[in-house]
Amino acid sequence: MRLPGRYDGVARPIVTYGSNPVLHRPCATVTEFGKDLRRLLLDMFASMEAADGVGLAANQIGVDARVFVIDCPDAEGEDVVGYVVNPELTVLPPREGEPAEEVTEEGCLSVPGPYAELSRAFRARVDGVDAAGRPVSIDATGMAARCLQHEVDHLNGTVYVDLLPEDLRARLLAEAAGPAGELPA
Repeated sequence: MRLPGRYDGVARPIVTYGSNPVLHRPCATVTEFGKDLRRLLLDMFASMEAADGVGLAANQIGVDARVFVIDCPDAEGEDVVGYVVNPELTVLPPREGEPAEEVTEEGCLSVPGPYAELSRAFRARVDGVDAAGRPVSIDATGMAARCLQHEVDHLNGTVYVDLLPEDLRARLLAEAAGPAGELPA
């Protein structure tokens, strides 16, 4: 569905936890660069916006590809907007006066509704390539650094609830499923 908004792409349905195996396994490395990849990126930005998200991995719309998009504020409140193909995550050491880690609430479009506190590095960098195969990096702090880590986890087959204690994960998944007992498709 094409929605009016900031991004010129087609919003695709979000894959929910347990509904598609692509969400629970490492994604394939992107080897072809061109029109199809550019269209995927536009659709990912549109899908993220339509779902009111701050980041989205390709497998969250059912695509087995190591690609994510981000539109998320950093620790200074500046928007970090971009994408990375075939990302590699590096947790960076804190600068003077910064915490090494930050514990805040985290949620996920693939687990709609609930949030849980999770510790993540305060500063992170992702290195990869753009849609033409040229090197690109995103350095971020605060929520944007959390988003980088969250999206790379997705591409590695890990959803944030997988990092939580089993009893808390079960409660959050039940909450996301709602009274019908199934997560929305």
